Amino acid sequence: MNELLKDSVYFGFVLTLLAYWLGTLAAKKIRFSLCNPLLIATVLVVVFLLVFHIDVETYQKGANYLQHFLTPSTVCLAVPLYRKLQVLKDNLAAILAGVLSGCLASALGILFLCRLAGLDEILYRSMLPKSITTAMALGVAEKLQAMSSITIIGIMVAGFTGAIMAPVMFRIFRIQDPVAQGLAIGTCSHALGTSRAVEIGEIQGAMSGLAIVVAGVITVVLAPIMAGLW
Repeated sequence: MNELLKDSVYFGFVLTLLAYWLGTLAAKKIRFSLCNPLLIATVLVVVFLLVFHIDVETYQKGANYLQHFLTPSTVCLAVPLYRKLQVLKDNLAAILAGVLSGCLASALGILFLCRLAGLDEILYRSMLPKSITTAMALGVAEKLQAMSSITIIGIMVAGFTGAIMAPVMFRIFRIQDPVAQGLAIGTCSHALGTSRAVEIGEIQGAMSGLAIVVAGVITVVLAPIMAGLW
């Protein structure tokens, strides 16, 4: 199977879209927080590659085309923000303070947990940009001389965790304000979490999209400072 698909430039592209389509169908049928379309699609792709002994390089030949949609899809998040521009103006100070607090909490939490677990400095540096969008996170990881592969894993875990657990955490801590909900998701779980925020509500989606940008800028400045604290 691997040899048959080596020359195909569309295999990874088609497999990814098909897996996501199946994930959306499953999420509609099964109303459960773990049934996230992105998570289901990831599991399906991994299982397919393992069962048919297809290496990652063969899959990435086609799947890499999807990366070209990452930047424009992130920019499109500005549309709901524009629609809720008045909400941004009315809560500007609280929004900036909230996102800054979230970025600081994330960075300090990483420092504490890495120290507690006895991890190497390179792993600590690699985890610092885990909560911002991939395009910015990889740039930060490069500046910190970190391991981009570890950074990507951290980004995926942060994104999936936010997308799956956000509604549950809102109920546990009784967070009902839509602005606070959106900012929390976007600050902690970047674009993956924002996809869930859009489903929760328009204000949540707009604030989450805003948080992605603000958190990214703050992390670009904060990460080198935190790296020097090791």
